Amino acid sequence: MADEERPFEDVRLVPGGFSIPELKWRELVFVGALRAEGEAFVRDPSRPLPPFRAPDLFPEGQRFTVGREGTRVVVRRA
Repeated sequence: MADEERPFEDVRLVPGGFSIPELKWRELVFVGALRAEGEAFVRDPSRPLPPFRAPDLFPEGQRFTVGREGTRVVVRRA
């Protein structure tokens, strides 16, 4: 399968972080795996996080900032 068919594996490294498709970001927020905390996001360990090809993208206790670039969301540790 191409990465377009498995968007959770579609992780691209960028300076200081990585990007994922916007649709998958919205899904992570919708299921509660990531939740807003002030101006950042944090991982909710009580919610399931789908597997990614790259491990440890969202460690517990770490805050993340996000920005959009086209159809992708850029995630960086705060």
